[in-house]
Amino acid sequence: MDVSAVLVRVGERVAEYFARAQSLVCRETVSIQTLNTSFTGDGSLTRQLVYDLRIEWQPAASPDEAPVANAIREIVSVGGRRPRPNDEPKCMDPKPVTPDPLAMLLPNKQSEFTFNWAGFTKVDGKPAVMIDYRSRETGKPVVTKKDEDCYEFDAPGRTRGRVWIDQSSGDVLRLDEALTGMVDFDYTDQSRSRMFSSWTIERADTSIRYRQLTFQDPEETLTVPISIDRMTVIRNSIGLTLTPRVRISQRFSDYRRFVTEGRIVQ
Repeated sequence: MDVSAVLVRVGERVAEYFARAQSLVCRETVSIQTLNTSFTGDGSLTRQLVYDLRIEWQPAASPDEAPVANAIREIVSVGGRRPRPNDEPKCMDPKPVTPDPLAMLLPNKQSEFTFNWAGFTKVDGKPAVMIDYRSRETGKPVVTKKDEDCYEFDAPGRTRGRVWIDQSSGDVLRLDEALTGMVDFDYTDQSRSRMFSSWTIERADTSIRYRQLTFQDPEETLTVPISIDRMTVIRNSIGLTLTPRVRISQRFSDYRRFVTEGRIVQ
C-alpha cells in the first residue's frame, strides 16, 4: 500500500469534514473518574459535565498559514444541574476551546510527523488500513501552574499513535495515541518559597472512535466522533499531592445541523 497516496486522500477528507462539520452541533457528556491501583473505578465519579459542542474551521488563506480547527464548548450542566459561576472550569475539565485531534492529518500538518504502514484490518465490520505515526521533533517537557494544586503538562513530540482509515471512503474510523515512554517533569513554585516538585507521567493514553451519521435537508453522510477515552497515570509526586490515576470519557450524541438563511426586504 502506498502510504503517501493514503495520506493525500485522508488529508483531503479531513479538510472536507471540517468544512461540513462547522454547521453541526452535538451534545458532549464528560465523565471524570479516579482509578485505583488495578485501574478500575474506585467508586467515586469525580465530576460529570454536559456541553454543547461545535467545530470552528478557518482554512489557510495561503500555503504559509496554518488552518484552524477547534472544538468550541458551551457548558450546559454540571452534575445534572445548571452550572453556577464557580462550577466551571475545574482542573481536569475540557477547555472551552481545544484543537481538534484530526487537524494533525491536514495536508500542511502531515510534514510534522513520520508515517508508516501498519497493515489491514476491520473496524465495525468495515475494511480499513492502519497507519502508525510519530512526531519528527521532540521538545522539552514543560509544566505550568494553572491554579492551586492544578498543573498543565506539555511533552511536545513525546507521543506516537495509530490511525485506522476506511478503505472505501478515506475517512478516519479510529485514532489512538500514547506516550513513547515515561516523561519526567520538574517544577519550582515561586509562590511557595521556591518549593521544588517532581512528577513522572507514566501513561497518557487516548482512544477516539468515529462513526457514520446521516443528516437531512440536505441529505449527506458524515463520519463524526462518537467517543474519546483518556487515561492518565502520574507517579513520584514530591511536595504536592496530585490525583495519580484518572480516566476521562467523552461521549458525543444528538448531532444536529444548524443552518442560517436570509431574505432581501425591499
